Amino acid sequence: MTAIDPASSPHIRIWWEDLAVGDTRALGSVRVTEEEIVAFARQFDPQPFHLDAEAARHSVFGALCASGWHTCALAMRLMVTNFLHESSSLGSPGLESLKWLKPVFPGDELHLRHTITDKRPMSKRPDVGLVRTVWELFNQHGDKVLHMEGWGMFRRREPGAPAAAA
Repeated sequence: MTAIDPASSPHIRIWWEDLAVGDTRALGSVRVTEEEIVAFARQFDPQPFHLDAEAARHSVFGALCASGWHTCALAMRLMVTNFLHESSSLGSPGLESLKWLKPVFPGDELHLRHTITDKRPMSKRPDVGLVRTVWELFNQHGDKVLHMEGWGMFRRREPGAPAAAA
């Protein structure tokens, strides 16, 4: 593998080598509307407490609330818009942990924080590095509503030698 000339990818400002354990980024905010909650629920999670305010009042949530999957999608949009679009991201092999900690209601303003907790070269792809991250989504009161942990794959500016097989 040869090194990638950053000039050949002008939209990429952040490579695997630029990411460090302990880095924390604030990745913007989004306000949630009732219309978006209902539209998402109609298509992907049509449970009564996501679709109908009256039904939701009689649920454990006490009011119309966003699907947890909608909350994840909102966090993903913030991540892409405010970080991944300018990085060498190659996607993710998956999540290790996902927790919906509090419901998200219409009018909530959500703020995303992203922290790198580990990184290593990918064993079979010397041009790719793995980065383990924690995503935390907070509402306007500072309450954490979402906690996710998982790995992302990023192209390396300087590919290393493949790791030895164990």
